Amino acid sequence: MADPNFSWIYLIIFLAIPLSRIIPRILAKRRQANGNYSTFEKPPQENVDVIRLEQEPPSRAQTKDMQVLGIMHQGANTFEKIQRSVKMENKELDSILQDLEKRNLIKVVQKQGMFGPKVELYSTDKGFKEYYS
Repeated sequence: MADPNFSWIYLIIFLAIPLSRIIPRILAKRRQANGNYSTFEKPPQENVDVIRLEQEPPSRAQTKDMQVLGIMHQGANTFEKIQRSVKMENKELDSILQDLEKRNLIKVVQKQGMFGPKVELYSTDKGFKEYYS
């Protein structure tokens, strides 16, 4: 009796499934390059009063400490992430963070990481209220 050949299963697993995910992405990029956005447009939204979970930051001119608080509210919790976002010098950012800590607008948490100790910075409730007031 002949042994059945199931090599077509490997063709489906290793070629057809990845291609079925890659081909739509390639076509979408071509449509965007050609300027055909009709398939990607969002339907028009009605004007509905919805409570926004993510509030807009204040539009007034912000001081540097408020900029740092804003970046922290967006999720930056390490010195490096904050520095990249705000684009300040080390000493200037360090003095701002120390001032914010003295005013109890942020809290500093030291954790033991995999590669040694790490310092994370979090905004307090008082800092959140100060930023959005």
